[in-house]
Amino acid sequence: MTDMNSTFFKVKRHDTIVHLQMNRPEKANGMSPDFWQDLPRLAAALNEDPSVRCVILSGAGRHFSGGMDLATFADINTMLSNEPGRAAYALRDLILRLQSALTSLELLRVPVIAVTHGACLGGAIDLITACDLRIASADSSFGIEEINIGMTADVGTLQRLPKLIPPAIVNELAYTGRRFSAEEALAWGLINSVEADRDAAFDTAMQMARDIAAKSPLAIAGIKKAITYARDHIVQDSLDQIATWNGGQLRAEDLMKAITAKKAKQEVVFDDLLKANI
Repeated sequence: MTDMNSTFFKVKRHDTIVHLQMNRPEKANGMSPDFWQDLPRLAAALNEDPSVRCVILSGAGRHFSGGMDLATFADINTMLSNEPGRAAYALRDLILRLQSALTSLELLRVPVIAVTHGACLGGAIDLITACDLRIASADSSFGIEEINIGMTADVGTLQRLPKLIPPAIVNELAYTGRRFSAEEALAWGLINSVEADRDAAFDTAMQMARDIAAKSPLAIAGIKKAITYARDHIVQDSLDQIATWNGGQLRAEDLMKAITAKKAKQEVVFDDLLKANI
């Protein structure tokens, strides 16, 4: 991998699985400016590495993340002290850049598994909803807390969460800002499983990542593309999209490898994707 240095994240490699750990525990992994700068850069680097098969995202210390760092709000207040029209333009541009940083996870060709423990609040909800899978420790607590500081969440929660859990539940949580538990999140379908503690949650995510990494990377990329596309399009358009994808991508090699290995009751090893060196 190239360009994987980060001031915010600790990057660990486990064979074909990459672990991105938010590493600002003294600040509850508050999403400071370096978070927003490093995340899309790391996602781009991961996308360019054909040997990467899955990504796990977690937080160091007592909490997954307390959300947006308060220092960032101070910078926004300073920006808003300028001429109103120019300040409004700059604020909109900033919001779009923050949105794009999280969307980089959604655009990543491999699945991203979020592992939460402790607090997962505010911007951290935006973060986990941009991931593909979510595993929580039993002590995880969640909250769409922007309403508690007098603002509307604006970097993804209100757009992605209604596609993951019932809209009426989203309404309640967004309007009231109340915290909810891992068990509630599991019952609504926000998270995939609740584990006893942080270590157990990470172990579950790692096993899931290994299962994903063992599959055809071309098929995995196609699944992620199709699911994301179908979320935002009508059924007929989505059917057309997957027909076009498989028409161009479905080739005999991975298919025959999988069928042959299954008949022989053997494990199959799929080749990495190719990197265009241009």
